[in-house]
Amino acid sequence: MAGANSKASSPARAVPAACPPGPSESLTCLRAAVRDPWLWAALAAAAPAVIPLLALLAAMAAPQPDIWTHLWETLLPEAAGNTAKLLLGVSAGTLLLGVPLGWLVACCEFPGRRIFGWALLLPLATPAYVTAFAWLGLLDVAGPVQTTLRDLFPGLKPVWVDPLAGSVLTLTLASYPYVYLLSRGGFAGQNANVLEAARSLGGGPLSAFIRVSLPLARPWIAGGLLLALMETLADFGAVSVFNFQTMTTAVYKAWFGFFSLPAATQLAGLLLVAAGGLAWAERVSRNRRRYASSRTSRPASRIRLAGARSVVATGFCLGVLAAGFLLPVAQLTVWALSDAGLTLDARLRAQALRSVALGLGAATLVCLCALALAYARRWWRADGLCLVATLGYAMPGTVLAVGVFLPAAWLDKHLSLGLEALFGIEPVSLLLGTPLVMLAAYAARFMATGFGAVDGGLGRVPSSLDDAARLLGASRGELVRRVHLPLVSRGLITAALLVFVDVAKEMPITLMTRPFGWDTLAVKIFEFTSEGDWARAALPALLLVLAGLPPVVLLNRQLTRREA
Repeated sequence: MAGANSKASSPARAVPAACPPGPSESLTCLRAAVRDPWLWAALAAAAPAVIPLLALLAAMAAPQPDIWTHLWETLLPEAAGNTAKLLLGVSAGTLLLGVPLGWLVACCEFPGRRIFGWALLLPLATPAYVTAFAWLGLLDVAGPVQTTLRDLFPGLKPVWVDPLAGSVLTLTLASYPYVYLLSRGGFAGQNANVLEAARSLGGGPLSAFIRVSLPLARPWIAGGLLLALMETLADFGAVSVFNFQTMTTAVYKAWFGFFSLPAATQLAGLLLVAAGGLAWAERVSRNRRRYASSRTSRPASRIRLAGARSVVATGFCLGVLAAGFLLPVAQLTVWALSDAGLTLDARLRAQALRSVALGLGAATLVCLCALALAYARRWWRADGLCLVATLGYAMPGTVLAVGVFLPAAWLDKHLSLGLEALFGIEPVSLLLGTPLVMLAAYAARFMATGFGAVDGGLGRVPSSLDDAARLLGASRGELVRRVHLPLVSRGLITAALLVFVDVAKEMPITLMTRPFGWDTLAVKIFEFTSEGDWARAALPALLLVLAGLPPVVLLNRQLTRREA
């Protein structure tokens, strides 16, 4: 009877969970993998991230001394130095804002704590370049801040906004939620027994925070900081607003200013090495998170702040929220309602529709690729393939734009020559100048976002459902269509929404690879801010801010469920 049961259940698994150790069994497993269309689909899904990476690595493997000499004389020293200063400034700023905010919301009780818990995430809905030009308009010589100060103090001289200081300020305000979010989780999970022991030894709340809570939350803080630094390294729009030369703007300038794709390729390769180092550091930090607790551990009770302490805590949270979200949005609203502001005319509607179309196309492509990768991981344990396919999140947009353009140009050239040789057709561009290049770059950049949501949903489906479906005679397609898709639909919707919003806000890839006439809201904002026309950039910016709110709402719901 046992033998009959084992025979009946043996075909229940769609594929083996892992290849057996024996040589004949391994060969059988390899043959099954080669015939599996899902694995081939996963390999195709990884191509948008792998091909640009290989193209850039190949270009770096063949350096051209004359190009490097030219880069050293024109761009490289200033761009590399400015990038290092920017990373240091944003590191200090995000730590000074994110860590205290995370501790206050997680460990203290003060007026407005529940509201600030989710409101402090709102800067994530605002693209960094939008925050940048809003603050530049506020602090400019003709802006409301300096105008008011000159009215109050007639002898006051105008002060020009320093590009480094402005870039650090806006990127800190745009990136501190990463540190706040992770440090908040690190502080919230700490053991009450440890903190009470520290206080019983004579330490106050501040002493316990510095000597106990802060060291325990260090892995989470480091993870948030590295995420903020990766966003800073990849930023193109904010530093462009302040005309601050960094490695990302240097890639754009080498390509579209010097009209030298080889120079842009060499710079992109250098930036890829830096981004890879930060991605490796972030992964190591995440893998080293370990928190040991006893069975008798319990969450620490919040410290009730009263009097001046509660006022300081509320004022600090409100000040950061105002600087990162309320004031920029208020300035955008004033500009949009002014006479110089744009109206929702046919041109702006067309740009918004292009942003929507690109977002929907990229969301569909990423979700399909994420499904293929998730099934390759579920059925073939293809963790390495999934890791490679999601490396694009660590590549700045300018790097991906160059990396995708190189193989696309090569393939476009050979396709055109082949058509000419076979059918006598005049050489014509089939890939370049079409949205296909943009969609490939989007898929590489945001695959990690879609894969995380889809794989998380599929991972919650027990394998026993697969076995039951196959025992009832269901094919692989029926298993996916009738069992898995209804269960992972929420993850697919979440992935599509996140990718859609990211693509709508994305600037460097769109700016560098778009076809002629394919201006989007992000591109239009770049053009208006390049001309210093803040008022006309306000309405497209407000539309992007509204589009960025749904992911923040989803994130807040997940946090509320975890902390409940």
